[in-house]
Amino acid sequence: MTQAKTGEPAASTGFVRLALDIGGTKLAAAVIEPDGRPAEPIRVPTPPSDVWAACRDLLTEVAAGQPVDAVGISSAGPVDLPAGSVAPINIPEWAADGFPIVAAIENHVPGARVRLAGDGVCAVLAEHRFGAARGEPNCIGMVVSTGIGGGIILNGRPVTGRTGNAGHLGHVVVVDPDGDPCTCGGRGCVETVASGPHSVRWAQAHGWTGADGKQLAEDARTGHPVALAALERAGRAVGSVLASVAATVDAPLAVVGGGFSLSGAPLWDPLLAAVAEHAGLSFLHGFRVVPAELGSGSSLIGAACLVDDPTD
Repeated sequence: MTQAKTGEPAASTGFVRLALDIGGTKLAAAVIEPDGRPAEPIRVPTPPSDVWAACRDLLTEVAAGQPVDAVGISSAGPVDLPAGSVAPINIPEWAADGFPIVAAIENHVPGARVRLAGDGVCAVLAEHRFGAARGEPNCIGMVVSTGIGGGIILNGRPVTGRTGNAGHLGHVVVVDPDGDPCTCGGRGCVETVASGPHSVRWAQAHGWTGADGKQLAEDARTGHPVALAALERAGRAVGSVLASVAATVDAPLAVVGGGFSLSGAPLWDPLLAAVAEHAGLSFLHGFRVVPAELGSGSSLIGAACLVDDPTD
């Protein structure tokens, strides 16, 4: 009951289908429209405890008393598809032992089909279905924000791997194997180089006095040398990862989203330069990296896409 699947939207049966997005700072849920997109979602802050109760109440609210046919879940990871559980590192209540989210929702809405995927997979799934990767059966997605995540679509299907965490690009080590410690326990992951908070910390350590990623991007656009260097460092790291992953999976397109990806030319120019430098194999000629189109709601849209194919 946990495989990530896509297809054409299911025909209307009088039931509603729901999408749920579980993140460290917010929860969002919506009814899925007949075209496969979620309706206007209801969002609430992620509470410090009783997270399942908040998810349950949110699903009840959006269902509004209607019978539920299916629920698609996007969650911060790690996820465990075989177990139907999630253990987001930014939800302390669930991080250590995980939470059986699929079973909990199946008990809450008996008879409903429940599909789960990580938020990075859902984001690229949404871009593949409705956004910047429409019509491309093979693509990479990367989310550059507070952390770095991602997902991979091959032959029109999301790649999930053994546990559902395939394509989690934030922990590719391509820049500095002996670099800063990462939350995963390793060192030098691209997340420690190119995420918003890590870029801010690097800039502050080199004399920049700003406070956050938004200000860092603004200062880079006005020519502040340290801010420019921080974004060049981040952009080159992201571009190197994307070129490496494209060579690994033979994908012609990468879509990059997330709040920090909106930093403009100071990030994107070195990103594209790194891609051009590293994507040199003949089968990568024409490899493109483009901005995501769907914004912060992409994970919820991807959760909606999960329920379109009812087959296991």
